Amino acid sequence: MLQTRIIPCLQLIDESLVKAVQFRKYGYIGDPCNTVRIFNELEVDELCFLDIRASLENRIPNCKMLQYIADECFMPLAMAVESALLNKLRKYSILDLKK
Repeated sequence: MLQTRIIPCLQLIDESLVKAVQFRKYGYIGDPCNTVRIFNELEVDELCFLDIRASLENRIPNCKMLQYIADECFMPLAMAVESALLNKLRKYSILDLKK
């Protein structure tokens, strides 16, 4: 029998986690690394991060923060990026997360 997988999707603005209401109003949730520690204890299956302003600002996600998050993370980690930004990441070999 198939088991249900738990994959939280966390939204980032700058270096903070936020909860969006209709993608307009943002409420501060907390520090990403502390949240990852909580999800480690809850034994979720995977984490997905969305940098919701990276595409609008035409920039790559904060790779240093993502590396810090990956160091704390004991489960697979995904980062959603726009395809054009992904090409920039590949070009500069900036992102080297091994999760």
